[in-house]
Amino acid sequence: DTISEGGTSFRFVIGEYGSGKTFFLSLVRSIALEKGLVTMHADLSPTKRLHGSDGQPRLLLADMIGNLSTRTKQDGNALQNIIERFISNAKEEASATGRNAYEVISGKLNELNDYTGGYNFVSVIKKYLEGYESGNQFLMNSALKWLKAGYTTKTDTLRDLGIREFISDSSFYSTLKLYSVLVRKAGYKGLLICVDEMVNLYKIPNSLSRKANYEEILSMLNNTLQGSFSNIGFIMGGTPEFLTDNIRGLYSYEALRSRLSENSFSKQLGVTDYNSIVLRLASLTKEELYLLLINLRHVFASGKEEN
Repeated sequence: DTISEGGTSFRFVIGEYGSGKTFFLSLVRSIALEKGLVTMHADLSPTKRLHGSDGQPRLLLADMIGNLSTRTKQDGNALQNIIERFISNAKEEASATGRNAYEVISGKLNELNDYTGGYNFVSVIKKYLEGYESGNQFLMNSALKWLKAGYTTKTDTLRDLGIREFISDSSFYSTLKLYSVLVRKAGYKGLLICVDEMVNLYKIPNSLSRKANYEEILSMLNNTLQGSFSNIGFIMGGTPEFLTDNIRGLYSYEALRSRLSENSFSKQLGVTDYNSIVLRLASLTKEELYLLLINLRHVFASGKEEN
């Protein structure tokens, strides 16, 4: 609701292995789609990180963009639908106001130029529009490839699109901002970004690399809390040690520790603060598992206990 109303949100979902983090993130994505948001998600791994110089951020971003989903296309690969909805809405507005469709589209995309990498992003969307209008499938596919972080050399982008730059490792966070603006301009209510398996950052052996990834998280968190942009939310799943380990976890980075520390008052009172950045998922107790199994049995017995 906060995201769709123009606000921002940032949450860590913390729980032991098997506590239901992945299911929780999936459930949140489903709710977001029903509320008219666009979602993207991915799992971190040794080859996919928030920060790096060997292609890890670009691979993570490509995975996230490949998983872009909307209410009408919930299984990913919704980028083309989003762009074409944007073009269609712009054409309708142009028709209703008697203006040129290209001028309307340029005006709508103008905000993107205020962001890092926005000029090239806009140029590629216009290339897609050019291919869309002329029936040039190669140009449309090349534009989609660029937007999905599929290019790795300037030579290829210059040959296919006439643009020298491409989405690189250093463009990870700025590209997410651009996508949050694009989906809003296309008529959606905002962008929810889900990242799971954050424990892979905790497992990075090199302390400098680990710290660089934590600094990326800090940048996202600060921008979100300060309201530097709108209609975007982050939700990240990780284990307790990823959060609280003073040597390798988020708590090892003092700036994050001060922002993520738990509400001492709620802890003393034994209540849960759902406004906190950190949400903890408790594993099911033996009694809860027993009740769950009984209910599952009733489901398979069509609700008839005697069966």
